[in-house]
Amino acid sequence: MTRSPPTGDELVAVLATLANPHRLRVVAALRTEPTYVSRLARELGISRPLLQVHLRKLQAAGLVTSRMEVSDDGKARRYYEVTEFAFQLTPDSITAAVPTLTRTPPNGD
Repeated sequence: MTRSPPTGDELVAVLATLANPHRLRVVAALRTEPTYVSRLARELGISRPLLQVHLRKLQAAGLVTSRMEVSDDGKARRYYEVTEFAFQLTPDSITAAVPTLTRTPPNGD
């Protein structure tokens, strides 16, 4: 399936989301297999609350998905996995995305 080029707003959201070392590590860790928060937090050496903040941001940008699973012993766990994505970042792709920008950066940022 071919995905259309990202809009300016989508491109800004993805770049802003990935501009964090913790989130890059999360994407890399989830690349091999889906996992749940406690295991991933231990693997990455960060707290579960901090990890959940990063997972929510990755999910909002469409880079990660989640699903709930119930184990045989009745424990519910939310498993996260990376979504396949590819963005070609070139001067031409940026130029094509700029006319679709709708958000104005706060404080001239």
